[in-house]
Amino acid sequence: MSNEHGDPGHGDSPAAWTAVVVMLIGIAAGTVFFFLHMATMVWVCVGVVVVGLLLGWILAKAGFGVNGPRFTPKSHD
Repeated sequence: MSNEHGDPGHGDSPAAWTAVVVMLIGIAAGTVFFFLHMATMVWVCVGVVVVGLLLGWILAKAGFGVNGPRFTPKSHD
């Protein structure tokens, strides 16, 4: 049986990694600030998560996404 579907990839692109790292930092810091009862900083971290999401979208539109012209995926050899 042949596989007629191409490899869809796993989102390994600079846009995806940048978005995930920024959002992960925002979530981790927000968790610490929530534990320390610093509500203002928790909301700042919510903003960081939103910025990470927007940054990933902007980078993908700029060509750094999975199928973008500025990104060449590496082989899995």
